[in-house]
Amino acid sequence: MTRRDFLCFASLGAATAVIGTRALREAQASAGGAPKPMASPNVLWLIAEDVCPDMACYGGQLVKTPNIDRLATQGTRYDNAFITAPVCSPARSAFFTGMYQTTIGAHQHRTRDKKPLPKGVVTIADRFRSGGYFVTNATFSKGKPKAGAEAPDAATPEFVFTRNGKMDWNFKYKGKAFDGQDWSQRKPGQPFFSAVNFHYTHRTFARDPENPIDPDKVKVPSCYPDTPLARRDWADYLESVQLLDKQVGEVLKRVDDEGLTDSTIVFFVGDNGRPHVRGKQWLYEGGIHVPMIVRWPGHIQAGAVSDDMVSSIDWAATSLSLAGLGVPKIMQGVPCLGQAVVKREFIVAARDRCDETFDRIRCLRTKRYKYIRNFYPNRPYTQTNIYKRQHYPELIELAVLQAEGKLTDAQKPFMADRRPAEELYDLQTDPDEVKNLVAETACKPILEELRAKLDKWIRDTGDKGGTPESPIEAEVETRNMKRKWLSTMKKRNLPADISNVDYLKWWKQHMLGK
Repeated sequence: MTRRDFLCFASLGAATAVIGTRALREAQASAGGAPKPMASPNVLWLIAEDVCPDMACYGGQLVKTPNIDRLATQGTRYDNAFITAPVCSPARSAFFTGMYQTTIGAHQHRTRDKKPLPKGVVTIADRFRSGGYFVTNATFSKGKPKAGAEAPDAATPEFVFTRNGKMDWNFKYKGKAFDGQDWSQRKPGQPFFSAVNFHYTHRTFARDPENPIDPDKVKVPSCYPDTPLARRDWADYLESVQLLDKQVGEVLKRVDDEGLTDSTIVFFVGDNGRPHVRGKQWLYEGGIHVPMIVRWPGHIQAGAVSDDMVSSIDWAATSLSLAGLGVPKIMQGVPCLGQAVVKREFIVAARDRCDETFDRIRCLRTKRYKYIRNFYPNRPYTQTNIYKRQHYPELIELAVLQAEGKLTDAQKPFMADRRPAEELYDLQTDPDEVKNLVAETACKPILEELRAKLDKWIRDTGDKGGTPESPIEAEVETRNMKRKWLSTMKKRNLPADISNVDYLKWWKQHMLGK
């Protein structure tokens, strides 16, 4: 596909504004239907854990990400890409199938008694395998090439992937999900679909000794305590982003060294938002806004920036469409690139049980507004969650500040005993999402419109969030998380019933040395 063809197809798709899944399909058909056959390109998904668009190419301050920035100059950067769930297992269940996790019953994080996928729903790896592809999944790690594993059409790679990739799916999978860990294991001339996972931005953060970030220069959101501890924690996250960038650079270098650049479609994405307060596990921007950069030299415009609304369930449909394999009718995702491109008017994300913490929250986001529905408004935002109590120092600091009566107006709502049933934010004027507009008379038409659209989405997609989960599931996860808490506190030489005041002292000593 030439650049002229790409721009033609992009303009064709721009003529369609879509609301629901059925309308998306109708628009796709009117835009030309299935993509025209083309030579089979390789497809490479680079999946970073727990990260928002905090790279320099997205305007990130202080952080150095030359490899990801270079990828953005070679491909198209998406500024409005969002995950369907703010935590890994439901999010991955969705983007590996192209179906909402709430539709396929994979919305609880995590599920012990996993069920098979609904009839007709399969993983993207299976779809590529059916199209003759060699499919792999690996976590970034170096290793020596094994005998017989050399790249068939290039020199032996400097490293091969030696660890299985993350398969955190909330559904039961029968058979062999992937053919191997490394694309060098494929047959000569065989195209590959490969997912490479990067762990660096997942807590616990690692610091970057080569490019340390000065915490005093870090600016935290207004809902955070502006303290040395919070700035140090944020700086550690940004340094982890820098370390992630180095690993991404090594994978891209290998693609270049093997002469695969022109024949490989590269997706760089995040599996959910950053692991911070009001980030991971919540439906604010910090939990669902992820980076998305797509490169395919000669086919996808280089250096372009798109403000199209993209959902992570679109990654599978886009990959299949660009590869010429077509998009199955059952798939809820739609192509955001190529001949059958479809424009979304909004995205929807969902949060359900996370670990032992039961909840149900839905959000609908347009380019300007976000509507959030809390199905359990009698509960606080900060329900007990052992994962966050283990790893989020800011939550402990906020709890101490609350007890001391020192919270700011921007921090008080999140620490309240109850939350509102609905939230509405104007992201253009309130990017930190701290001014709830639900009670504003002038915003009533917007509220009613987005409320109705979410109601329709819940009906159209068969959202299973209202179906009670087996009490055994939550009980099992509760016991599991309690064991993790006891183990963590033992390693930290701290009592399991430690007070917030004493726990905050430990965090300061641990992270600040004082």
